[in-house]
Amino acid sequence: MIIGNGLIANSLKFIDTADNIFFASGVSNSLETRSSEFQREFTLLQDNLKKYSEHKFIYFSTLSINDQSKQGSHYVLHKLAMEEFIKSHARQYLILRIGNIVGRGGNPNTLFNYLKNQIIHNQTFTVHSKARRLLIDMDDITEFLSVSCPDINNSVINCAFPYYYNLMEIIDVIEKKTQQKAIYDEVNEGDFYKVLFEDNINNFFNGTSPEQYITTLSEKYI
Repeated sequence: MIIGNGLIANSLKFIDTADNIFFASGVSNSLETRSSEFQREFTLLQDNLKKYSEHKFIYFSTLSINDQSKQGSHYVLHKLAMEEFIKSHARQYLILRIGNIVGRGGNPNTLFNYLKNQIIHNQTFTVHSKARRLLIDMDDITEFLSVSCPDINNSVINCAFPYYYNLMEIIDVIEKKTQQKAIYDEVNEGDFYKVLFEDNINNFFNGTSPEQYITTLSEKYI
């Protein structure tokens, strides 16, 4: 069963099974501060864990938990609390900490969508030259779950393509695909955080180069 109706939820329809609860409903805006929004997700989570206690519970968290600069943010603290609640109350669970998702539709403010829209509409934006980001194709999340979900129990998995893209690498492929030049101001700022990827993630992407991966994303989603 799938809980939710956004990008992740819609992408999971082809792998939905009666044995799993895919909890893909919750706070999607990492800048959210309203306690009512976090409480809404927590209540929904509690209700479904109780209602489907015999099922395996799959929850979508965030790799931002590893970002030291965001340890005090409402969003990260909320995600950590959700993870701990699941660990304490689910008989079986799988928590995926997701990187920057790239997919069809979804939040226009995700990194890839934002850069794509700024370039397509000839809008000026700022690039932090030191920033690095981890990307993940939504189709890869679905495929990874389809292949690995039955064999992974009571685990937290860092889920992204294991390469730290700088923003210029992402901008470059968008420019090539759209045949438009980006208009931006570059500043010598930005940061990134290191993530430990498990063998099952490294093996899943084995044989795919960073250049191949980012090019495929541009071909699929622009």
